[in-house]
Amino acid sequence: MAILTSIITFSGKVGNLIAYKRNGKYCVRTAPETVRQTANTRRSAKWFGAASRKGALIRSAVAPDIDILCDGHVVNRLNSTIVTAGRNNHAGLKGFRFNRHAGIEKFFPGQPVFSQNGKLHIPAQKLQGYGDAVRMELKIIATRIDFTTRSVTGMDADVLHIDLEQPFAGADLSVDVPGKGTLLVTLQVRTFLKDGTSYDRKYNAADIIAVIGDQPREAPLPKSRPRKKLLLLPPELPQHTAPANNGQDQMPRE
Repeated sequence: MAILTSIITFSGKVGNLIAYKRNGKYCVRTAPETVRQTANTRRSAKWFGAASRKGALIRSAVAPDIDILCDGHVVNRLNSTIVTAGRNNHAGLKGFRFNRHAGIEKFFPGQPVFSQNGKLHIPAQKLQGYGDAVRMELKIIATRIDFTTRSVTGMDADVLHIDLEQPFAGADLSVDVPGKGTLLVTLQVRTFLKDGTSYDRKYNAADIIAVIGDQPREAPLPKSRPRKKLLLLPPELPQHTAPANNGQDQMPRE
């Protein structure tokens, strides 16, 4: 790797030279003449590409509703989380931080609990230690993503403001996002100073706190058909025969 010190800098590929920017410096390296890949490396590259596309879909679905500044490594961190979780293991996204400098547990010693009915319960607790912040904003963002069709099928949000100069007695927020797909629930925390928003990354957070997959619909039970009633025939009447007269034929009377 060489570092470009000239006034004229470029990025991209020219011949067998590849120029790029790294940590604010322009660097250049030569491209390899041949690239040999084994079956495992090709499989890994294919999976990493799929994970990158999934990460881009998640960012495009959730990022427009996030109001805090994310760190500069959020793309690589999200892709790495998806790769580590494994294929179709969307539950592995739970706990991901869009801002690596702070997490939800920093603000709430008693962790919020999200239930599958769309309710977020925050227990009563003592809130303190957020610098000069006087107010806190909570925002729950529920985004439903269909990873099969690569589409966002629904979104809902709820906002709560907390006065940090008063005791916190607990609170509830709720969202409702019906439809098909995986539900990603993100909880965002923003702190405010007396003169406006605090832009200190140590006092703002946005974490994925719940991941709920598709709930399979229960197949309706088949209706039981009424049993056919058997037609009961009347009992047969006993047949009486006249007894024979000592084995002799009886002659009709004239």
